[in-house]
Amino acid sequence: MAQARKIVVLPGDGIGPEIIAEGQKILEAVNERHDLGLSTRTCVFGGAAYDETGKPLPGETLAACRDADAILLGAIGGPQYDEAPRELRPERGLLGLRSELGLFANLRPALLYPELADASSLKPELVAGLDLMILRELTGGIYFGQPRGIEERDGERVGFNTMVYRESEIRRIAVRAFEIARQRNSRLCSVDKANVLEVSELWREIMIDVGKSYPDVELSHMYVDNAAMQLVRAPKQFDVMVTGNLFGDVLSDAAAMLTGSIGMLPSASLDESGKGLYEPIHGSAPDIAGQGVANPLATILSVSMMLRYTLREDAAADAIDAAVSSVLAAGCRCRDIATGHAGEHVIDTQEMGDAVLAALQAGEKA
Repeated sequence: MAQARKIVVLPGDGIGPEIIAEGQKILEAVNERHDLGLSTRTCVFGGAAYDETGKPLPGETLAACRDADAILLGAIGGPQYDEAPRELRPERGLLGLRSELGLFANLRPALLYPELADASSLKPELVAGLDLMILRELTGGIYFGQPRGIEERDGERVGFNTMVYRESEIRRIAVRAFEIARQRNSRLCSVDKANVLEVSELWREIMIDVGKSYPDVELSHMYVDNAAMQLVRAPKQFDVMVTGNLFGDVLSDAAAMLTGSIGMLPSASLDESGKGLYEPIHGSAPDIAGQGVANPLATILSVSMMLRYTLREDAAADAIDAAVSSVLAAGCRCRDIATGHAGEHVIDTQEMGDAVLAALQAGEKA
């Protein structure tokens, strides 16, 4: 048996517990079948933690996450927390967790399964075969910069935030981006706003400098407004994109819709050692929580990413990916990816998890 490794599970809020249950189902199956030696511990986080402890990131949860090899997160937040003090809202807990664990590199793949080409909002010929990776710097930039706040100036309220990046922060996300580009098709597009922002001037300068160590990787640059346009005009021109915290937040969500549904996309947030937090990129969807209609595939694919990028268990990750592909090819759909075409079977959250489990078991018996 492999050395024991600890996984912390954070179900969170809204649909979080529902999708996490299906992700855990798959994780437990591959843990047993591949003899991975994984142990899991569930902790409260986000709004659920605020309700229970008065804090979105309790000390016990943070300690468990620090001690873990990897973290699996469902989703956090909800309208009931909008009136909570800003520093105690669920989103602040997530920002705090990223910062405390040094999770600086966010990997968001946008992969379009052939069976879902018609579910995209773009023409199938524009997105068929899409396989894009967006790297978003996650612990710097305007979300963390100081000073920030709302104050009164000259008789009116003024809100202000600071976009700031240190050279070291840019350099480490650049290295990670070039390494991932080298593992794929050796094409990297760095997205900035260097024509108007000094912080982006530094970003571009550092990207060019780091690129000298990767002569085999083709580096290009694009302003963020053009990048947004190009994502919906000709998305397959990109292979790997790297950008800062704010721009990456926006562009990765835009890229998500190219694949048919935000419910299909996993993500990884990694520290310098490769330890990571894995989560679907969608939110807590309180409007459908408890109805059993949430799509768990992004969470299941987040389990696959965890196995691949942190635990280095490629065979188990490949098995999950193949099972998801098999289920989609068989016509199984949650309602967010259903198109109404003949041969589709619209199923609920638990049924989708069961279908992936059955495909996983069948694939490993073959």
